[in-house]
Amino acid sequence: MKYVILEIIPSTSKRETGNILQIQALKLNELKLIDRFDYRLDIPLKNPDLLNILSYDKDKFTYVKDEKELLKNFKDFISDLPLLIIDNPYTLDYLKDINNPKESVFKHLNLEYSQDVFDKIINKYNLEPSNHLVDLLYEALIYESNN
Repeated sequence: MKYVILEIIPSTSKRETGNILQIQALKLNELKLIDRFDYRLDIPLKNPDLLNILSYDKDKFTYVKDEKELLKNFKDFISDLPLLIIDNPYTLDYLKDINNPKESVFKHLNLEYSQDVFDKIINKYNLEPSNHLVDLLYEALIYESNN
């Protein structure tokens, strides 16, 4: 079964007032990595918290000029595949116009979303911390499948 796991970083928690600044996604066939999507908006950021969040691995991302281009590329990447998402309120809000089936990735890890869920994942699966949350989710899915 093919599917996509993803992480979105928005500028605000509400779709009506914000933009998607970054999407990282992994396209998988079962647990085999097929492709990855690492995109950011190429816009100046004034918010120090967002600057801090988006300051890592700048050379590993593809930059686009606006959210419309980002979403077009993302929709092309995901096609009609099911999405395993971080089921926090803002991710659901920002993905509401994408009609692909969506399911919480945490269901597959026997966890629920919480503010410290990535600390729990790191501890539960003995993973190294990473800024690339989608990679942590992928590693956790692999560990979970081996148990």
